[in-house]
Amino acid sequence: MAEKTDRRPRVGVPWRTLAEEAAGKRERYSDYLNAIRDAGGEPVEVSLLLPDDRLQQLAASLDAVVLPGSPADVDPQRYGSPRHAAAAGADSARERTDDQLLDHALATGKPVLAICYGTQLLNVHLGGSLLQDIPSELKSEIDHHQDEVGSDALHASRVEAGRIAELAGRAEVQVNSSHHQAILRPGRGLRVTAYAPDGVVEAVEWEGGRGWVVGVQWHPERMRGDALADALFRRLVREALRTAAG
Repeated sequence: MAEKTDRRPRVGVPWRTLAEEAAGKRERYSDYLNAIRDAGGEPVEVSLLLPDDRLQQLAASLDAVVLPGSPADVDPQRYGSPRHAAAAGADSARERTDDQLLDHALATGKPVLAICYGTQLLNVHLGGSLLQDIPSELKSEIDHHQDEVGSDALHASRVEAGRIAELAGRAEVQVNSSHHQAILRPGRGLRVTAYAPDGVVEAVEWEGGRGWVVGVQWHPERMRGDALADALFRRLVREALRTAAG
């Protein structure tokens, strides 16, 4: 159920990739916009083509940010690693956009919900590193890299005390999975608050300053009707209203 408020907070969502924006490929991108809208927010599309000055102006007009997933991988040079043979190419326009949105949100205390690739970018933005290919580097029995087409497989995730645990109300949740990379070394101020049974990081929360900043490795926008997935977007909207109200 959508939050009942007099004002719908503006929640910025960067396009997933420059190629998808150029082609107008909206299927997966629209999942994020719909989830925000259903939670009571006003989704604001953020082009990856905006020049820096216009991007900064747009960021200032937002009440919150959702960093979506992406078929790209974060440039490993950013965390001092050579590119793994299984890594996808980087999308420099997406990275630049996310970095500027994060700079603004973290400095002003605006809430952020980072999802999958967005969580990995958040981690690297704060100086952390990534596991570049779970199947070859971890050899887990869990298939984390589900195809984006069709229904997602689910696996268990152990939740530790924190914002997600408060929303979940229990120590174990079922989450979907569509990624081959994951957080290796957490970035500055990030605390890991959920793990898969194989040890893969499933969620982080920022404790390095003010503001509600949560990153999840799964895709709550594709788990509509799930209590935790819906609660994440509703809490983002609530935090955006609270922050905007001062």
